Amino acid sequence: MQRPSPRLPLPDPDALEASHALVARIEAAIAAAGGWITFAEYMQLALYTPGLGYYTGGSAKFGPAGDFVTAPSLGPLFAQTLARQVAGLLRPDAPDILEFGAGGGELAGELLAELERLGCPAGRYSILEPGAGLADRQRATIAKLAPGSSGRVAWIDRLPEHFRGVMLANEVADAMPVHVVAWREDGVYERGVCVEAGRFAWAERPAAGEVLSTARQIAVPAPYVSELCLAASAWMRSVAGCLAHGALLVIDYGFPAREYYHPQRATGTLMCHYRHYAHSDPFLYPGLQDITAHVDFSALAASGTQAGLDLLGYATQSNFLVNCGITEVLGRADPADVRRYAPLAATAQKLLSPAEMGELFKVLCLGRGIAPGLAGFARGERSHTL
Repeated sequence: MQRPSPRLPLPDPDALEASHALVARIEAAIAAAGGWITFAEYMQLALYTPGLGYYTGGSAKFGPAGDFVTAPSLGPLFAQTLARQVAGLLRPDAPDILEFGAGGGELAGELLAELERLGCPAGRYSILEPGAGLADRQRATIAKLAPGSSGRVAWIDRLPEHFRGVMLANEVADAMPVHVVAWREDGVYERGVCVEAGRFAWAERPAAGEVLSTARQIAVPAPYVSELCLAASAWMRSVAGCLAHGALLVIDYGFPAREYYHPQRATGTLMCHYRHYAHSDPFLYPGLQDITAHVDFSALAASGTQAGLDLLGYATQSNFLVNCGITEVLGRADPADVRRYAPLAATAQKLLSPAEMGELFKVLCLGRGIAPGLAGFARGERSHTL
């Protein structure tokens, strides 16, 4: 492991012991592979090794006690606004919701409660969650926020064969393992992980296979380093294969390809989050920190449409939430009730401000059998930029 920056807080002894156990597991995988693994393999192990990975261990992930905040963890405003678009997509023969990676359960709980309030209750609410510890927290949160609907929620470990309804992926694609690619003057290389002087280190090898063929389609000025999320494209193809009727809403931070691979972004978008500190060392405390990369929405949309889905909309989170009526939702609270109104107004500012989540976060919608013209994309629709 790399030495932590002096400004980062130290893990407690139990957490550090778990991280050391994961390091040993990753070192064994590197040795078994001949001394080098792709960064995608490293990221998969660091985030999803059963019982030890970041998303499969038991530590807090979201909110003030965790490592970062998500839109649902800020309060009910995001889910209550999103519910208006979801309600417009649900129908009697496609009544279900499937959420990928439900975080702390706030989105599911608030969404179910708001759909009830709107008179459009969901049918079955399925959660596809890789972390058993997270599933336990989600159950408790949903039971608290939507006690009348919690009986409709089920946890699943694979995609259903056929699904009819609305799929949600809020800050999911950014945590899918990425391959790190280096375009050099003499060719295209894949950056992987080795063990050097007892620590994880970067090591490059000539790119091959799908990584090489995909990288060759991207025009960047060498030298240049960035990420390819082949896992996200495969996930989108799987989603398309099971979505019989309905829509998928992907909400995440990222860019279309021409911005993702901009000359000014020549060191990539890889980022780590630990105790609300953002840094760029993916080898620090494996299993205790999140590792993410921004989403290439052009690649995601192309994978979906090539697999038979229709592109229904692409917009900034700010435009999407305004189109869905976030100001009306906020207006339900009395401004004179400062204790209740002030936190909601602060949340709205964070969700909508270009300096916060409003511009960096995007909403992509693909579907099958859904008429175009969704409310969330009525103004500011940007599919032409993909």
